[in-house]
Amino acid sequence: MRISKWFGRCFAFTYRNFIFAKRNIFMLMELLFWPMVTLLSIGLLGNYLELQEKALAFIMTGAITAGVLQVAQLDVAYSLLYEVWSKSVKHTFLTPIGVSENLFGSWVIGMLRGLIIFFILGLSALGLFGFRFPSVGVSLIFLFGIFGCALLLGLLVSVLILSFGQKAEITAWMFAYVFMLLCGIYYPINTLPVFFYTLAKYIPLTYFLEYFRQSFGFEPVLTGLLWKGFGLIILYLAAGLSLMNAAFAEARKKGVIVRLSE
Repeated sequence: MRISKWFGRCFAFTYRNFIFAKRNIFMLMELLFWPMVTLLSIGLLGNYLELQEKALAFIMTGAITAGVLQVAQLDVAYSLLYEVWSKSVKHTFLTPIGVSENLFGSWVIGMLRGLIIFFILGLSALGLFGFRFPSVGVSLIFLFGIFGCALLLGLLVSVLILSFGQKAEITAWMFAYVFMLLCGIYYPINTLPVFFYTLAKYIPLTYFLEYFRQSFGFEPVLTGLLWKGFGLIILYLAAGLSLMNAAFAEARKKGVIVRLSE
């Protein structure tokens, strides 16, 4: 019974985010504009440099990953920011819900929007630059890995907002780019300086990019790609949810919830 009620509350936030997205034309523009700009910029640069098909596939996978991750993680990051911007944080959390329902309900919309972007960018890359996805199974595993990473990024943003207030909202846009910079979005991770290469091993997206790119003939730098990638997601998610619940309890105790509604 508790599980069914939890899913019902998650669905309420899914529906709320769907209504927000449907009514806001600028959010629909955001869904397409930046991912397409990234794809076209990278693809045209590849054509100008006369890259071979294999090298072009390497950077095109990065462009598609960047577009999908950014769109999906923003929906999760916005889960709490919607309440902050509308000054309704205390009203929402006076009801018998927790921040996890808000988070996971928003993640569903993030996955749906990310899936749409994945198909649009894939078709655009095929039509404009001749880029083809590998098998459906490989692509779906890769896509779900991206969605898992998006959930972690949104979770991190929510923890920071609960801990530091609205001034932490900049992290909703910042962390995804730092994340991608470290995981080798447009370059092999063994080209990174030693310190950043070590950090890249602790980022799940690194393993999913390696897994996806090996379908195009690239030799993986790392091993145990899928079990390490999903293992890190599960580990970070468990730690992140515990941290978020602690941050939420502390925010209620210190009056941060009330201040975020003023």
